[in-house]
Formats: sequence, C-alpha cells, structure tokens
Amino acid sequence: MAAATVAAICCGCGGHVITKTTTSQPSARPIAKDATREELIERYNVFARGIQTLNATVELKPIAGSAYSGMIQEYHEVKAFLLVAQPASVRVIGQVPIVGKTAFDMASDGPTFKVSIPSKNKFLVGSVANVRTSDKPIENLRPEHLLEAFLWPEIRNGEEVLLEEFNADTGRYYVLTVLRGGYRTEILRKVWFDRSDLQVSRLENFAPKGLLLADIQFSDWRATDATAGDAGAGTSTAAAGAGALANFAHTVEINRPHDDYRLDLQVTKITINEPIAASRFQLLQPQGSELVQVSQANSARDQKP
Repeated sequence: MAAATVAAICCGCGGHVITKTTTSQPSARPIAKDATREELIERYNVFARGIQTLNATVELKPIAGSAYSGMIQEYHEVKAFLLVAQPASVRVIGQVPIVGKTAFDMASDGPTFKVSIPSKNKFLVGSVANVRTSDKPIENLRPEHLLEAFLWPEIRNGEEVLLEEFNADTGRYYVLTVLRGGYRTEILRKVWFDRSDLQVSRLENFAPKGLLLADIQFSDWRATDATAGDAGAGTSTAAAGAGALANFAHTVEINRPHDDYRLDLQVTKITINEPIAASRFQLLQPQGSELVQVSQANSARDQKP
C-alpha cells in the first residue's frame, strides 16, 4: 500500500512526475579575510602606538543600571568635547544640548581624577585605583574609562598571546587573548578583529581573577586625515600606520558591568595627532564649589554629586 501511494503521488494525472525547484539566494555575508597571529598583533600595535593625541567632538549617552537588575535609566544625550594625550591625560567636557550649559567637566592625569558638576556645585577628587563605591551607577563614571577606549596599551614582546577563531551569526572573528603572568596565568585582555575588514571590533579588559572591567565595542570605521608620519615610530611601523590610522571608529560603546553603566559615543568630529597644550588638561576647582575627596572609605551619601 505504501508503494502504491508513493506511485500515485509521483505519477499524478497523466503519469508525470511533479518537481519543485528552489533557488537559494547568495549569502550577503562578506568574505572572511585571513591573517596570522603576528600580523594581527602588528596591526593592533601600530594603532596603539600611532595615537599620540586625539581631539574629538562626540554625542555621548550614558545609560545606568543593568537589564539584570531591572534598573535601566536612560539619561539625556550630551555633546562632549574629548581631549586625549599620551601617556594618560584625558579631559571630557559635557554640555547640555541647545542651552550649552556644562553638565560635567572631568579630567585625569593617570594616578588621579577630578570631576566638576556645576549643577550640584561639587568638585570630586580621587584615585583612579578606587573601585566602585557609589550605589548610584552614573556616579561611577570616570574620565579614565573613556581614556582606555582610545589609548590602547601596546602588546609587548614577551607577552603570551593566544589566537582563536570565533564564528557567529553576526560575522566571523579572530580573537587575540593576552595573558597575565605571575603566580597564576590569567586573562589580561581580549582583542577581537572582524574578519570582513580586519578592524578591531571589540576590546575586553580583565582584572585579576577574571573580573571583566570593560567591554568596549567599535564600529563605523571611517577615514581620517592621519598620516604615516603621525605614528612616530620606525620606517616600517610608520608605513603600516598609514593604513591602520587611515580609519577610526566613529561609534563606540563602553560597557562597565561592575560599575553598572554604559556609555554610547557617536564621533561627529575628530582630529588625530595635532599638538594639544598641557594647560587644556588642567581642571581647577571652581570657586565656591564643595570639595569632595573620593575614597573607598567614603559612603555613597558622601560622594553623591
């Protein structure tokens, strides 16, 4: 009976076999480029060495809270002016759109940070080594958190680096894992390369014991006016730098999971490696403002802007 049923279905009227042809659409996924571990390290290092100064105008949107806690709070976008210089200088001035009032003014020289909040008439000073101390996530925003998104630490000779491939529905990637030595080997940093163009698409920074400090994602790489001479290194490195610095990510997402906030940045204007006077990184306490010394011993109430 089964054979007769199959025959009847296949033959149908007039004894003709019914067939159906399906045409599959070609995949829109770009062709994945190949690179060796050494080529990826050099590509990363050229960019890390090539950025000496950065002057950018960005649209900045802080988002505090996490989906896990159900406490997501979206803050208004601000127009921010960002200055960065090697080795660890950063200044960020945020302005409220339209009215142009200063929402915050932050600076860091590496060891210490300063934050001025005019609306609260407070001036915060503390060590960048301090861990999160405020129960209000947006109060954990620090200027050095933006610094690490634009000044990347070089992968040094002698550091152990692993290479792996990672495939996902969103694309195909190479991942460099830089290890921290010592008593126990741990992950220090992960660098993700999008294999469609070999641009860095993600940086993950880890503290000891595998603590994820920052998850920074980059996209919308576009041309800049940087030149090979800006790299400030040897001939071969400078030549490679012309290609690496020819593009810069114009969309940056900074996730700080243990600080419980995220920053979305959209770069609207950028200049790389033009001289920036040291005085532009100096942030003085506004006259009449309250000085708040931020330390791990402070309570959230004492630090609240």
